[in-house]
Amino acid sequence: MSPLLLLQATEAADAVQSVAEARLQVFGDYFLANPWFLLLAPLGWLALLHGRSRRSRSAGRVGVLPAGSLPRSTAQRLAFLPTLLEGAALLLVAVAMARPVRANELRTNTSEGIDIVLAVDRSGSMQHKDLDPEKTRLEVVKEVVGDFAVRRTGDRVGAADSCALITFARFPQLLCPFTLDAGALTSFLDSVELVKYEAEDGTAIGRGLAKAVATLQASPAKSRVVVLLTDGENNVDDITPAAAAELAAEKGVKVYTVLAGRFVYQQDLFGRVFPSEVELDTKDLRLIAETTGGKFFRAKDRKALEDTYAEIERLERTPRTEERRVDTFDLYPRVLLLALFCYGTAWLCQATWARRLL
Repeated sequence: MSPLLLLQATEAADAVQSVAEARLQVFGDYFLANPWFLLLAPLGWLALLHGRSRRSRSAGRVGVLPAGSLPRSTAQRLAFLPTLLEGAALLLVAVAMARPVRANELRTNTSEGIDIVLAVDRSGSMQHKDLDPEKTRLEVVKEVVGDFAVRRTGDRVGAADSCALITFARFPQLLCPFTLDAGALTSFLDSVELVKYEAEDGTAIGRGLAKAVATLQASPAKSRVVVLLTDGENNVDDITPAAAAELAAEKGVKVYTVLAGRFVYQQDLFGRVFPSEVELDTKDLRLIAETTGGKFFRAKDRKALEDTYAEIERLERTPRTEERRVDTFDLYPRVLLLALFCYGTAWLCQATWARRLL
């Protein structure tokens, strides 16, 4: 069987899908996974040539032939073929060990490379139902923020960012450290509840932001972002929003601030809560965004809140493109078959017409 027919026969069989990585491109879609094994080929050739050298054969000569040159037969002229075939077999074995693969697809991955802290207010005022008539502010926020986290970590829109979750009222708490696991983060987010005790109630925006900056401090990401959502004004001043904003700016952290809620709720003389026409003071949230290079958003209903996070998603893009070959298929069985053919042919030659010539 000729080498061409042998290759055609092996091409008829399906290539075996490989887990090898396409490292060194040979041509087109053909690569070597372990190219360093090619170094074995010249060593094998040196050993083969040494064994076939004129000096190695001289000890086996018998000086009974008359001096002078004699006509060379066809067999003598082709005496180099067994050695050539053995050398080709050695080369093909080295190529097979270098693991040739075919990579059918060049895939381009684009990811954002951003670390994002999602800071969510869980103070008592998040119980009001003005973003959605059937759900509390916190319930709506959890759904919208959860969808945002899934998109950022799940690579649905060209993103692959690590997200962390912090909640705050009077005191901040890191619920979920940085993760690419959207399921884990949304599970923590689902567990967030309103404060239960008056002693822990409050809106400590400065504390919440300082905790977010501390969480980002060890991040190696080129872009570090905090999305801080609250429904009220800061009322815990041991760390002021301005001081926290300066700290964030110093550490290179950009902060987007979101004020969520339609009304400011007040109590009448009988303790009944009602929505008022009072406008919240947004000065602190605007200052934080301006100081850190972020942006302030006001969301008075669910749609506006969804649009806010979509806008933040659009603004925070730091594309990182990586090209890699995927769906590789092993080709070394074909190369080994060809090596076996070459070696078998060389052995057959040595056992027949070239036996007395080597």
